[in-house]
Amino acid sequence: MSLNIDEIRSLMSDLENSSLREFKIDDGDFSLLLSKNDHTTVVNTPAAPAQTQVQEQTATSEIAEHPLAKPAKVGTEIVAPMVGTVYLQPKPDAPMFKAVGDKVSVGETVAVIEAMKLMTEIHSDVAGTVSEILVENEEVVDYNKPLYIIVPD
Repeated sequence: MSLNIDEIRSLMSDLENSSLREFKIDDGDFSLLLSKNDHTTVVNTPAAPAQTQVQEQTATSEIAEHPLAKPAKVGTEIVAPMVGTVYLQPKPDAPMFKAVGDKVSVGETVAVIEAMKLMTEIHSDVAGTVSEILVENEEVVDYNKPLYIIVPD
């Protein structure tokens, strides 16, 4: 599959005028990623495996040695599947779905995201313990924003 420049421009225009944040096509050797997100990094140059491996090791060691480098978070992220307002409690007066240290089972509701007056329950994909809550109640979240860090049991 390949697209000509006019088709790509049309896709870009459609994405810009929609509520979608990202659009991706992967088909064999052809790959296209269109995104409105600020943090997107696009790597689209195939390189020799040995050279890439050396570059990755160098970049990783430079990041690890940097004094301001953040340590990697241990655990599995539960991410927002859509853009909307996240609610960490079922009702305004009710307790939060989960707090740090609480146990979570697979399929358990951990949050609700409201998008266009539609409430969507967010369920855990992993069983474990909540190690970190990464959002505030009633915060507006983007697609794929991490909500919780769960340390698997």
